[in-house]
Amino acid sequence: MNQMNSPLIRVGVFYDGNYFLKISDYYYFQHERKARISLEGLHEYIRHQVAEEEDVDVRLAQITDAHFFRGRLSATEARDKDRLFHDRLLDDILMNLGVQTHYMALKTRDGRLQEKGIDVWLSLEALELALHKTLDVVVLIAGDSDYVPLIRKLNTVGTRVMLLNWDFKYEDFKGETRVTRASQQLLEQVTYPVAMHDVIDRGLQAQDEVVEALFVNQSEPAAFAPSTASAPKLVRPTGPTAAGPVGTLGMSTIKNLKNGFGFVVMPPNNLFFSYADLTEGDFNDLREGDWVEFTVGRNHRDEDCARNVRKVTAPQLNDMEDEYEPVIAHAATAEL
Repeated sequence: MNQMNSPLIRVGVFYDGNYFLKISDYYYFQHERKARISLEGLHEYIRHQVAEEEDVDVRLAQITDAHFFRGRLSATEARDKDRLFHDRLLDDILMNLGVQTHYMALKTRDGRLQEKGIDVWLSLEALELALHKTLDVVVLIAGDSDYVPLIRKLNTVGTRVMLLNWDFKYEDFKGETRVTRASQQLLEQVTYPVAMHDVIDRGLQAQDEVVEALFVNQSEPAAFAPSTASAPKLVRPTGPTAAGPVGTLGMSTIKNLKNGFGFVVMPPNNLFFSYADLTEGDFNDLREGDWVEFTVGRNHRDEDCARNVRKVTAPQLNDMEDEYEPVIAHAATAEL
């Protein structure tokens, strides 16, 4: 569907957001690379891959549209779950790259938050843009067979479809086997199936610059780091429960770490936290015994957990025993 006499290959990229974030989590926590997928690097890889498949110079393969679809918590629920910061951080990254976001409210069914209708919305947008903006290639970052009708429709109007897909298996922190694999129907319908797990592993081994750029540079300084100028003075714990009420500021050491989660020392019950609870820094840089600051939160089981976790230098504590003891500051009594 090229416009007459135009050598430019117009590329539209469409993300199934939860699928992409699952892939990024895999490379961050399970793969030996231990780094997140870079959206900017992924777009550059897409341009090179499209240029190769379409047999044109990479300068003629241009991403003219990029869209990210995902279910999302309401503002109230995100605040209660300490997710507002992470959602805003993702929005900033997408905005800076010119990726248009499409969010649909998550629905609670049978006591669980579920994402419904995202595949339909993505499909309608992709087909409409392919027709009205004469996209030559649609790049789909997804793995669900629900996208088969979209691919068939795009085939009928002459738009080629490239599917970036991953195939991997690992054990999560509960010991359960997790498998990610693209639908075979999708792979059979698309024009250009790209097995990204193979591309990445081979490219990393060969030190391919384009593949290396698919990952966020871990040496870059953490962005959006919160100021600590007005942090409350830490005091010794009081009462039978060391953790204190929700919102309590605490400082303690990390007891243990595993794939994407860990526990902070806070007797009588150590506090769980995950990579999503970090407010700055890289989870992979944490070590057992590191001091961290955090606020007490509640998880979906109404249990104490650590939120807003960040690594800090070991404090100089006065009037404390020689051996280690965790410290907290109750929000209602903290001295500013």
